[in-house]
Amino acid sequence: MAKCAICERGAHFGKKVSHSNRKSNKMWSSNVKSVRVKVNGGTKKMYVCTSCLKSGLVERA
Repeated sequence: MAKCAICERGAHFGKKVSHSNRKSNKMWSSNVKSVRVKVNGGTKKMYVCTSCLKSGLVERA
């Protein structure tokens, strides 16, 4: 699973609980995109979550 290169956000794990209170494993995947980013005057392709893109922590190339 991809992980954000900026904030290290990745998959989250927990329990899915039914109406009858039966529990099973569940995984929530973060909204991580593969984008080209400006780094040190050049461009680099990395995985960045959409919240980092929206907040302006990274600049798209």
